[in-house]
Amino acid sequence: MLQLAADNLLSPIVLSFVLGLGAALARSDLSVPEAVAKGMSIYLLFAIGFKGGVSVSDHGIDVTLGATLVAGILLSFALPLVAFGMLRALSGMSRTDAAAVAGHYGSISIVTFVAASSVLSDAGIASEGYMVAVAAAMEAPAILSALWLISRGQGSADMGSDLWREILLNGSIVLLLGAFAIGAITGQDGLDKIASFIVNPFQGVLCLFLLDMGLIAGRGLREAGVLDRGAIGFGILMPLAGASAGLAAGLLLGLSTGGVMLLMVLSASASYIAVPAAMRVAVPQANPSIYLTLSLAITFPFNLTVGIPLYLAVAQTLTGG
Repeated sequence: MLQLAADNLLSPIVLSFVLGLGAALARSDLSVPEAVAKGMSIYLLFAIGFKGGVSVSDHGIDVTLGATLVAGILLSFALPLVAFGMLRALSGMSRTDAAAVAGHYGSISIVTFVAASSVLSDAGIASEGYMVAVAAAMEAPAILSALWLISRGQGSADMGSDLWREILLNGSIVLLLGAFAIGAITGQDGLDKIASFIVNPFQGVLCLFLLDMGLIAGRGLREAGVLDRGAIGFGILMPLAGASAGLAAGLLLGLSTGGVMLLMVLSASASYIAVPAAMRVAVPQANPSIYLTLSLAITFPFNLTVGIPLYLAVAQTLTGG
């Protein structure tokens, strides 16, 4: 595990994140233009979705795929309940803020998923191609759990048409599933035609994107005064609890070593795209500084530097992979 951690920490992906983090903490004027960052997000989502669709086309649809999708959805519904209980026990956060934060920890970070996929690829470890569909399926259920937690206590969550639009037509979900469908339809022939666009440049674009993520996380850490010690502890403990649930589900489903590791990563990560957008619409009284700082400045760096090699080592040990 130590060797995996060392290899991951010294990879261009993680070092790019560290560069951005250090630059932000040092108050450098380094920045990535918003339009460029948006373009890189679109590229990464399209590439990972397309390659996932091609893998499913090669693999075929079977019972394990359906069962894994169901497991991912159930995890996304259940993990916010665990997160909410931990937050209320560990911190002095209000019910509204705790529920809003909890929703982030049932949903997923697609960038963490992409980084984990890259680690598997570098290690030569195969995984089920349909895990990208599981990632997309886990985006929305956690939002509904968070809203239920809030409405149960205060009746303050608005389940109006704007929120449902945010959930169902969120750009990241639409792009990920759309690219997945294109890859599944066109198969390996389609991938061969655009390999020079979505295969070869992928690692370089990911490095630049994580440079930008490091800059954002560093700015969040500079404002970490909005979090108490219990909340910061939660930002590290909750990924471990989520990964444990993902591990149990992956082993029960009989997934490969790579598949188990990716389900652990999905269960351990925290959203900072889809859920914040939904929370702004449904729960405007929740404090964005709290949920964004926790997910992006605490949990994301933990997963990237410590979590991913730890989850892979555990998956390899328990699956014999």
